[in-house]
Amino acid sequence: MRITQSSDQPATLDDLLPASLAARLDRLDMMSRKVFAGKMPGERRSKRRGQSVEFDDYREYSPGDDLRHIDWSIFARLDRFFVKLFREDEDLIVHVVLDDSPSMHGGAIAAGGKAGQKPAPTKAVYARRLAMAIGYIGLVNQNRVVIERFGAGPARKLAPMRGRRSLERLTSFLLEQPEPTPRSTRPEPFGDAMSRVARSRAGHGVLVLLSDFLFPEGVERGLRYLGAAGAEGFDVTCMQVLAPGELDPTLEMASGLRGDIRLTDIETGRASEITISAGLIEQYGKRLDAHIAAIAEACRVRGMRHLLLDTSIPVDQVVLDSLRRRRIVG
Repeated sequence: MRITQSSDQPATLDDLLPASLAARLDRLDMMSRKVFAGKMPGERRSKRRGQSVEFDDYREYSPGDDLRHIDWSIFARLDRFFVKLFREDEDLIVHVVLDDSPSMHGGAIAAGGKAGQKPAPTKAVYARRLAMAIGYIGLVNQNRVVIERFGAGPARKLAPMRGRRSLERLTSFLLEQPEPTPRSTRPEPFGDAMSRVARSRAGHGVLVLLSDFLFPEGVERGLRYLGAAGAEGFDVTCMQVLAPGELDPTLEMASGLRGDIRLTDIETGRASEITISAGLIEQYGKRLDAHIAAIAEACRVRGMRHLLLDTSIPVDQVVLDSLRRRRIVG
């Protein structure tokens, strides 16, 4: 797959989070399917039962929901499972993990493959913009926000932040470019990174991983560690970020990628000579579908959510539409 480095690197807060989107995010909060007992006062929606709890809404049951919150009267009438959502003031940790491995720094030649259309951002830039939106929602609602990245140079993590006054710290972290990794230095394996994330977590809350999940060693070990974090107090969402040309390689063919070519794996440096053909494209599509399905299933059995994101879809549409429909924000 041919990828290009984007020159559309964010340099300011507005590049990461336009003021028009920030104004709309002010009305949102992070949501969780789990029961948390916060240690400090905060403003959030939750499903915790107890004193000073206010009923908020219903939604359909999904795997991993607390069975104690099923409304059996609705089940008796509709023969469908719904869970109750409650609103309560309590603390929530919003933990965002960014994949900064080499494959994340590639992007499609053109969003949607149409002539004259603005190129999609690299996956790394797209993930940073989405992380900024999620972190912003957490900060303005007085949640504790933790952000870290792995996969390029030394792993970096910011101490927990709270409130709008921490917006500058979050912005500086996301604008910071990773240190170049020498070819002789092997990036931190995904499993090791997720083991570290799971061990270092503190408290309870929401954990969002932003990654393309394109790791030479596979993803099963890392997802097991994330599942353990979910079982011990975090509502985990894995957001798989892929470029349009990765999802549909015919877009690359339309822009001239065809015939005999030499490809170099951006993660390992290994090269292969191939011939682009309809049969090869079909085989690639089947393998990609199987890879995505395997990640989705591994998440499902561990009570985690999986979202597939296309970098040609604007971040504001993802947050205000997809994440709201999945009750990740609301």
